[in-house]
Amino acid sequence: MSIYSVTEITRYIKELFDGSRTLRAVFVRGEISNFKRHYSGHCYFTLKDNGATIRAVMFKSKAQFVKFTPVDGLKVVAGGYITVFERDGQYQLYVEQLLPEGVGELSLAFAQLKDKLADEGLFDENRKQRLPLLPRVVGVITSPAGAALRDIVTVAKRRHAGVRLCLLPVLVQGPEAPRQIVNALNFFNESYPVDVIIAGRGGGSIEELWAFNDEAVVRRIAASKIPVVSAVGHQTDYTLADFAADVRAATPSQAAELVVPDARELFRYVGSLGSALETGIRNTIQNKRNRLEQSLQSRGLTQPLTAIDVKRQLVDAAVQRLEEVFTKGFTSKQHQFKVETQKLAMLNPLAVLGRGYGIIRSRQGRIIHRVTETAPGQQLEAVLRDGIIQVEVVGVKEDLQ
Repeated sequence: MSIYSVTEITRYIKELFDGSRTLRAVFVRGEISNFKRHYSGHCYFTLKDNGATIRAVMFKSKAQFVKFTPVDGLKVVAGGYITVFERDGQYQLYVEQLLPEGVGELSLAFAQLKDKLADEGLFDENRKQRLPLLPRVVGVITSPAGAALRDIVTVAKRRHAGVRLCLLPVLVQGPEAPRQIVNALNFFNESYPVDVIIAGRGGGSIEELWAFNDEAVVRRIAASKIPVVSAVGHQTDYTLADFAADVRAATPSQAAELVVPDARELFRYVGSLGSALETGIRNTIQNKRNRLEQSLQSRGLTQPLTAIDVKRQLVDAAVQRLEEVFTKGFTSKQHQFKVETQKLAMLNPLAVLGRGYGIIRSRQGRIIHRVTETAPGQQLEAVLRDGIIQVEVVGVKEDLQ
């Protein structure tokens, strides 16, 4: 019995795997779990079903072409080869192709990206811009060889030949198309400003329209400072660019109708405005004339002195009422003044002195109220009506009985 090293036996097992025609090209159906995208771009995950699991790896060179985002729980079909990873001594599936089971890859990628961008608010109506009423220059981003350009030019020239169209030719399908469309949007926003942009192409399959589902294209449309009209495909074809654009047109022809005003309609509209303005002016002049005639026939102008006489009588009556009120008030106040004067006269101390009374006070001016406030020999003053007597207390008698 031979003895092998770990490396030798692992290499032997690997050679068995690599020699199997079945394992060299295999498709495995399972559910993704533990999915992880490494910073290098490589993807590591596990495929499982009810009975078993198998480790899987998809290198960046293949993973970059997967349109949808692999997530845990998603059922897929993985195509590739199975061999042994010698360092860990484990077999694993090296995935070269990854497809969602039961739904197309592009359909799943469309739904996933739509949900992601909608959650970020890129499709919100409140961020959409209004189209200009009278654009002077319209930027067109489409293929120069497609029917979309012919439709836009035909409709635009029929509606208003004075509106300029500026074409920036791009590829509208294929791997280079998204980059060219983004560069065209940048050019109009940064280098050659126009009034509005039409970006689109004719109808086609989801694969042919995929450039207008590209995340970079959708984000650039949403960020455009210039209003963007999306004109991709026919009425039944929707792309993510339709949701991000300020206005969605079902066809390129409809986009031209939405953007370019109809000159004949404008002339009719201006004519109707002129008629409405003329009618309004005529009505205003007639109303003013009627008011003037009414004013000229009013009594204020035909009999101005009558109104003055009425006002004069009202003033006279008011003056008379004022005089009556003043006279009555003056008489009342005069009578009240006399009454108060008599009261003051009765309370006047000099009037009391006139009846023979006097006021005894000290030489300092203090009024003497009682005999007990004096003493024999004290110098006092007796105030009479017509003067003051200097007196001296000879004696004091308290009882007058």
